[in-house]
Amino acid sequence: MAEEKQTDKMECCPPKRKWHRGGGGAFGFFGFVAFIGVAVYYVQQVSGFWPIVLAILKAIVWPAFLLHKVFTMLHM
Repeated sequence: MAEEKQTDKMECCPPKRKWHRGGGGAFGFFGFVAFIGVAVYYVQQVSGFWPIVLAILKAIVWPAFLLHKVFTMLHM
């Protein structure tokens, strides 16, 4: 009878998961600092509200443009 209650409890409550936090903190910090730098650069180039919004969006996706340029130069 005691075993029955124990299995019922295990079925209704799944075991708690331990979430793995990957390393990469230094790379994330580098990416954040690079984003801030690129955003400042792009925002300095424009004036007005919507161009600033566009500059911030460009700062978000600048790594894609960088990789595209690198792959173009390497003929890949």
